Amino acid sequence: MSGSIPFYQKQHRHYDRCYRSKEVESAVSQYQSSSSSYATRSRASASLGASRGLSASYSGLEESRLSPIPKRAKPTYLAMDKENQIIGYVVPIFRGSQEYASGLSDTEEARMKESAGYMARRNLFTSGLEMERTEQTSRKVSVRHSAEHISLSKRSEEYHKCMNEDSLMHAPEFVIKPRSHTVWEKQCVRLHCTVSGWPDPRVVWYKNNVTIDPMAHPGKYKLQSSYNVHSLEIDRCDFDDTAQYRVSAMNSRGELSTFASVVVKSMFIKYSSQSLYGITFETHIVDGFGVSFGREGETMSLGAMVIISPNLARYQPEVQWYRDDVLLQTSKWCQMHWSGDKATLTLTHLNKEDEGLYTLRITTKTKYETYSAYVFVRDADAEVEGAPGAPLDVTCQDASKDYVIVTWKQPAVDGGNSILGYFVDRCEVGTTHWSQCNDTPIKFARFPVTGLVEGRSYTFRVRAVNKSGMSRPSRTSEVVAAMDPADRTRMRGSSAPWTGQIIVTEEEPAEGVVPGRPKELEVTEATKNYVVLSWKAPGERGHEGIMYYVEKCVSGTDSWQRVNTEIPVKSPRYALFDLAEGKAYRFRVRCCNSAGVGEPSEATEATTVGDKLDIPSAPGRVVPTRNTDTSVVVSWEASRNAKELVGYYIEASIVGSNTFEPCNNKPVKATRFVCHGLVTGESYVFRVKALNAAGLSECSQESEAIKVKAAIGGGIPHASPTPPYGISVLECVRDSMVLAWKQPTFIGGADITGYFVDYREVINGVPGKWHEANVKAVSDRAYRVSDLKENRKYQFQVRAANMAGVGIPSLPSETFICEEWTIAVPGPPHDLQVTEVRANTLVLLFKPPVYQGRDPVNGFYVDIKEADAEEEAWRGVNEKAISTNYMKIKILKEGETYVFRVRAQNKAGVGKASEPTEPVLAETKPGTTEIVVDIDDDGVISMNFACSNLTPDSKFVWSKNYKEITDETRITVATSGEKSKAIFNMPAEDDIGIYSCAVTHTNGESSSYTLSAEELKKLLEISHDHKFPIIPLKTELAVELQEKGRVRFWLQAEKISANGKIEYVFNDNTLSQGEKYKMNFNKDTGVIEMIMESLLQEDEGTFTFQLQDGKATNQSSLVLIGEVFKGLQKESEFMCKEWHRKQGPHFVEYLSYEVTPECCVFLKCKVGNIKKETVALWYKDGREVKGDGNLTFAEGVLNLEIAQISKKDAGVYEIVMKDDRGKDTSTLNLTEQGFRDLMNEMFSHIANSSTALKIQSTEEGIRLYSFVSYYNEALQVTWHHKDSAIAFTDRIKSGVVGEQLWLQITEPTEKDKGKYAIEFHDGKGGLKRTVELAGQDRARVAGGLPDVVTIQELKALNLTCNISGDPVPEVVWLKNEREIVSDDHYIMKFESGKYASFTITTVNTTDSGKYSILVKNKYGTESADFTINTSPIHLKTMQCQNKLTFRLKKVLNSST
Repeated sequence: MSGSIPFYQKQHRHYDRCYRSKEVESAVSQYQSSSSSYATRSRASASLGASRGLSASYSGLEESRLSPIPKRAKPTYLAMDKENQIIGYVVPIFRGSQEYASGLSDTEEARMKESAGYMARRNLFTSGLEMERTEQTSRKVSVRHSAEHISLSKRSEEYHKCMNEDSLMHAPEFVIKPRSHTVWEKQCVRLHCTVSGWPDPRVVWYKNNVTIDPMAHPGKYKLQSSYNVHSLEIDRCDFDDTAQYRVSAMNSRGELSTFASVVVKSMFIKYSSQSLYGITFETHIVDGFGVSFGREGETMSLGAMVIISPNLARYQPEVQWYRDDVLLQTSKWCQMHWSGDKATLTLTHLNKEDEGLYTLRITTKTKYETYSAYVFVRDADAEVEGAPGAPLDVTCQDASKDYVIVTWKQPAVDGGNSILGYFVDRCEVGTTHWSQCNDTPIKFARFPVTGLVEGRSYTFRVRAVNKSGMSRPSRTSEVVAAMDPADRTRMRGSSAPWTGQIIVTEEEPAEGVVPGRPKELEVTEATKNYVVLSWKAPGERGHEGIMYYVEKCVSGTDSWQRVNTEIPVKSPRYALFDLAEGKAYRFRVRCCNSAGVGEPSEATEATTVGDKLDIPSAPGRVVPTRNTDTSVVVSWEASRNAKELVGYYIEASIVGSNTFEPCNNKPVKATRFVCHGLVTGESYVFRVKALNAAGLSECSQESEAIKVKAAIGGGIPHASPTPPYGISVLECVRDSMVLAWKQPTFIGGADITGYFVDYREVINGVPGKWHEANVKAVSDRAYRVSDLKENRKYQFQVRAANMAGVGIPSLPSETFICEEWTIAVPGPPHDLQVTEVRANTLVLLFKPPVYQGRDPVNGFYVDIKEADAEEEAWRGVNEKAISTNYMKIKILKEGETYVFRVRAQNKAGVGKASEPTEPVLAETKPGTTEIVVDIDDDGVISMNFACSNLTPDSKFVWSKNYKEITDETRITVATSGEKSKAIFNMPAEDDIGIYSCAVTHTNGESSSYTLSAEELKKLLEISHDHKFPIIPLKTELAVELQEKGRVRFWLQAEKISANGKIEYVFNDNTLSQGEKYKMNFNKDTGVIEMIMESLLQEDEGTFTFQLQDGKATNQSSLVLIGEVFKGLQKESEFMCKEWHRKQGPHFVEYLSYEVTPECCVFLKCKVGNIKKETVALWYKDGREVKGDGNLTFAEGVLNLEIAQISKKDAGVYEIVMKDDRGKDTSTLNLTEQGFRDLMNEMFSHIANSSTALKIQSTEEGIRLYSFVSYYNEALQVTWHHKDSAIAFTDRIKSGVVGEQLWLQITEPTEKDKGKYAIEFHDGKGGLKRTVELAGQDRARVAGGLPDVVTIQELKALNLTCNISGDPVPEVVWLKNEREIVSDDHYIMKFESGKYASFTITTVNTTDSGKYSILVKNKYGTESADFTINTSPIHLKTMQCQNKLTFRLKKVLNSST
């Protein structure tokens, strides 16, 4: 069991009591005595035989070595007091104490180990009998026995695995580490350590990472090894022995190192910081090393003489060597030496990894000096002609128990053929056998190596292969051990301090625990060759180690397959191979230990197998610049959107040779490189390739040719620039200030590469010493000077630099106070530039202020004045603020000189104005040109600018909206001689803007062009016409069906000459005139057609008409496939059949039904091509019915009327027409759904004929009613009250009287108020008629009107009724549902809001009819109906009346 041996003996097969100190020996003797007494008590309580004692011993001693199950986490052996201070070690009681207490010899011990397996198995079967003889013991002893029995039972199942050799092995471990020493000169020092491990480790001593060889220094070093105690003795130490010493222990299970320092002090001269106080050392590096060239496998030395003054005897400065700014350490690859006045670096075996910039740094007490030069390493000669160069920088990442990821960089030389892939080899430390890890070459520069043996150490190398052969192997990687990262961290950590106290404790055995779910499972890498998974161990896993099973399933399914079915993995990472490229998978992981297999983790998202990392795009424009007689500076534009970029390879070729050679064999990450080793006077072109793990990009475009010669002094006047000027402050905070300045008036004949800013403090008007603000040059004309002190005064100066050197500084600026700005308005804009100067216009460019104020800047104002005008003459150019950082000014007068300034504004207001520009003369200089837009014959749109005033250093700079175009995604710039062209790649709305071109190193040569949306549209139309000259078409290819089902394909060209040619194509096969295809081409109308008699199955496909008329072409296609073709084919066949059908009597319109508003149903059809002999027969359900058989009418329509339709009329109706030419039949199914649809249509007519719902007061209560034009007993209606269906009772009833549908409410109550509706059901949405019943306030007709009035002609009729309602109702009188207007014949009155009267002055026969009074207010409506019947007066009655009237008149006259 874990902890069965004390910590100082753990994993020591050779331990002996002689290694124990007195204190330890005393503690162990006490421990043995307590163990003996405990054993005696155990024997008394449980008569256990010697074999069981031996079995327990075996269980305790060998469990940690023989068990294939990983150990549980090691317990801590540090004892703590209450304040968490370490007071000693805690040594657990080990179960096998009886074996060691018995005093067995080493031989007996070995014999016992050999028979341990037999004893363990025997005890499994005898334990049952022994337990019967065991008396009751303490609870603690019983638990121990039970735990040991469970442990042995589990181990018997895995016994054959326990005895393998690998389980006995373990990595080296330092029991006692060497300690550091400080000694005097001429003294001896001895470093010693104790190492454990199996197989016995090989121990090597190093000094500053260089192997110590006693034979190379006879008498100096003495190495000894005895009983795994190893020592290094250094005789007569001198000053050079001061170093860091490392001891490394290595076996097949791993490697471990520990360090100790030796410091040798001089007894005579000792330079301390106090003794060197006041001494200033001057260091000079002379006779340095230059740019060097080497080849792989060679040895190279770099050295330089160092002069230090004053020269103090035996004073040694700090000497350091760097490669690409990385500090180098002494190793087998590089060795360093200091002889007192010379520093030397020896590269013992050059590889391409050694290429780079080497820097020697000499550091003294007061300062340091550096010296640098580049070392180039070329590939060694290939073993096979045409083979590629060796890969480089092989490294190991994510090493774990059985897994490691190997990465490398691709070589610059491919041997003339593209590299097919790479092979990864591994070698176990301690052997010389290399084994290949992958069977097929892989293109990705990263590969997961699996199947490592835990605890063993490995090195790796990589080889490249092309079709010519295999490259040399790369330099081997650093040694990596296959072990858990946590164990590696623990082994690197420092051990706990020894306190001299040992505390003995006892541990209780633990039952096995099934591990939980792994956590945070994710896909860390996915390529087309493999997928890498990683996860974290679960929190619940017991005390023993765990292993993992990986499972996969295809996305979209739930069929999980175990990947590693035979051997579980020990590392929390796993690489899966042999996955189908392009297919999506999900993954999950399970944990397992001796207790069982746990639940699976959460599955990953679906991952598609394929390369996720793209090869980088080709670098941009390559620009070479002269440097020296043998070197050229090459700069280029970085690859766009490159992911995980490793670097760039630069290649050079002598003009005309067409052979490119690599300038560097180790990738560089910068976009600028100095190519050395060129031939003076030769002209070269250069190109660049980018690379990442996915591979190398395409080569960039070749640079312009450049002749190799010195840049300065080669006949071209170069000088450093003049000083900048106009230093101003853009922003000030507590500890920094942002400065701006103007470009020097003379740049020295070469582009300015940057600026350097100096500052000094001014105290009481006295300036102090100048200090550098920036070590690296800044390219902008603005810089923030940091680390200033608040409320202090400062002055500044600026120097400009170009390739010729750094110019003289500017005059000191004004004195500025470093205090934080708190104003609300923004600061001044800066860096004003004037371009595109013409007689009346120019463009002003500027940068926004650095200090924004309280709110962000939202606009700018431009001011102008004449150069010689007063300060008050400043005036604004724009009344409304502009949002852009540029403005075109159009108010200039030719010949005038102007200056400009800019002010920024935010919500708080307008800020301080910028510094004014230099005076600008408004004139158009001779030779000024403008940008010209051109469209070539291929339709390519380009902007062209020409300049005749170029200098050798001039460059064309294209900008969009006055920002330089660096991304050539949309614009490609091509320059040749004095002309430059900006080509639109894919013109679109994103290209709208202002385009400008400026020429550097000229007198302001520039121009601009505005591309608006209208202009772009016009250019695209012209481009399309140039690029694709076409024959215009009036109509595209179409298809139509003609008589007899013939199929016509046709189109019409708008304009085509008589020489035009037409090709008819079907599925890429040319068709020709024949029996199947009839082609016509009318050159006058441009109509082109092809006619087919019918469509067959093989005619499914694409039909194309190809037109050609000189250069112009066009074509139009029609796709007839799938459902479209089938539909057209069916329609053609139908039309053919219809044509044959119509040769005899036929139906023009087939049998259908029609429902009239009067709800009569007519079955009708329309016929054609009939004659006298044609007969028509009607059938219902196969039985002939009598119908309209007369065919002599002109309309050709036959009808069958069904009056008052009912369910008995449902059936299948058929009409047959026939004569001697043939017959035709039409059928109409009026059963089930057909009959329901018919009835619903009739119900819809009935519902639409219904009148508005009315209210009538009756003696019993209230009646609601509506009239319909026709009532059918199948009509379904529903009465609603307040949107709920009414449940009918004796009090509320509904019914039908004739065409009236009514609802009677007897003795209405308050609950009966509300909205009422009648709903007619027609199978669709239905129809509702509503009315509001509002109680006493509702308009009512109280009474007074009779139901029927009979009156003779010529009499007067007066009817009166009472009206109630609040508000007062409106009264309308109706006759036969039409409103009556009051006149001399009809007199209608409504008095006092209560009484309504109706008078007919003289009744005649036309007054007979149905009358109604309709009263309504906002609460409801009610009506009352009555009927007037008039009877005529007979002639005798009229004569009597006339006589009576005459007599009355006569009497009246006589009386008067």
